[in-house]
Amino acid sequence: MVLPSSFAAGSGCPPPIPGARWSPADAPVRPLLLWVRTGTAHLRLDDGPVLHLGAGEGVWIPADGRTERTITTDPGTVAFPLCPHAGVGARGLPELTRFDVPGDWQDWLIQLFNLQVTPFSGRGYSPEAIAELLRRPGSRPPAPTTAGRPPTSEALAAEERHLPPDALAPPTMPRARGARAVAEELMRDPALDLTVERWASRVLSSARTLRRDFLADTGLTFERWRLHCRLDAAAEFLAAGYDVDQVAALVGFASRNGLTRAFKGQFGLTPHEFGRELFARPGAGGLTQRAAAARQTDDLIRMMRETDTPTAPEMLPPASTPSHTNDVHVLSWMYRGSGYLDIGDRRYERERGVATWIPAELEHVTGLRENSVSLPLGNAGTADLHLTAPLQVRFSSAWDDYLMFCSISARSALRPDDHDPRHILDLFAEQAAAQRALSVPMPTDPRARAVAMECLRRIGEPGGAQDAGTGGTQDAEIHRAFRDETGMTLGRWRYAARMRIARDLLAGGAPPSAVARRTGYAHLPTFSAAFSRFHGLSPREYQEREAARGR
Repeated sequence: MVLPSSFAAGSGCPPPIPGARWSPADAPVRPLLLWVRTGTAHLRLDDGPVLHLGAGEGVWIPADGRTERTITTDPGTVAFPLCPHAGVGARGLPELTRFDVPGDWQDWLIQLFNLQVTPFSGRGYSPEAIAELLRRPGSRPPAPTTAGRPPTSEALAAEERHLPPDALAPPTMPRARGARAVAEELMRDPALDLTVERWASRVLSSARTLRRDFLADTGLTFERWRLHCRLDAAAEFLAAGYDVDQVAALVGFASRNGLTRAFKGQFGLTPHEFGRELFARPGAGGLTQRAAAARQTDDLIRMMRETDTPTAPEMLPPASTPSHTNDVHVLSWMYRGSGYLDIGDRRYERERGVATWIPAELEHVTGLRENSVSLPLGNAGTADLHLTAPLQVRFSSAWDDYLMFCSISARSALRPDDHDPRHILDLFAEQAAAQRALSVPMPTDPRARAVAMECLRRIGEPGGAQDAGTGGTQDAEIHRAFRDETGMTLGRWRYAARMRIARDLLAGGAPPSAVARRTGYAHLPTFSAAFSRFHGLSPREYQEREAARGR
């Protein structure tokens, strides 16, 4: 179903895109692929000359712990940083390399960013299909297609292959916010080798608290959890066809001997024996997210090394997440194509331009159909946004660049100096409040309901809600439907909806003058009088009462 609360939030002009910065302290030094969709980016290594990149240009920056890198972007710039796992491409591209990004590769790279920062599986991103397009003299042969994590029960599949059941089971994720942020980053890149103290400072915690939260939530010390994470990733990469030396680099071991000892200690098999058992039977096809992202980055590196740029794959394959829950509300935007959100036995369709708030604590699956791309725009805590069902907001294509910038700021270290993770909520304040306004009785008559939805869409326009959907010979029938089905006249219903939205905006901390504008009142005194009549309190008194309740 398409949610009836799909509001046209992006019908106007988006805010300006500010400049951004990736400073040396923002993230561990690892390989980085930076490409510019629009605008200009600037790269400086140590005190060397500045490299300027324009739209359609990219640069591969190899890992070098001794070299400081500073990246800045001009206002109006959308630049995607792709951070492959340590070791990806290190053998084939050890030097700083500048390259052009053809237009037909750009959406492919945007989806690669999505794969690296979300739980989406890369199933269908066949390394063989891409290798056919990119194969050149000197390229290594394609890898086997056996899945790293089968779609059926992991333990059952492992038993059938005579593998240890926990060889394919991901580690338990901690629930505490700081520990979970660390765990999610390590799941994306298990090769990251920060100390507990450094991780704690990145999530505004203490090393003691971080250690305590890992042990309390997972039953493992931080070090044991990280080892489990690395070995789980090692199993995926082995299944993707990487050799043991490559896998050791990909998951953060200094040598193959260290990986072999840890792998055998955990699973009772060496990595070589594990690979032999895994390939003894046919797999389900496809790759896990980490393995797919690593393979695609390797393919891109091969593309950069060739003099003749290959053609990008014609179709982006479908993808989906495993069934999972989040402890925060997650906002996901469909940039291209279409997708779906499954919660229980209900399917919510996701169309081009629609951003969907996925409520916290609800088990769900998010899917993308063929030739579709989505991006995460940000998160909201349950204290910041009260949401029990999905909320959808539609943006016009004029917002594409701005929303991509929001995604990059939310999921990478390339962001404005004054970046506020909660700023994304400002774009949705009216829509979130309008969603709650649906608790005002809604008419069931199709024509009357269409008028009600139009009122909600135009609630912030002076006079817009009053004019929405009226006029014509059907007015009398619509008014009758409102009276019969809601117990209110159309005018009274509009008033009730505006006051419900105003109440929620005030409770969220918006100043009364802004709430007046957002609910379509040209003058604050007029709004204050209307609010006081409806709620028995002035806007300021209501806000103070709600603040006192929250303390």
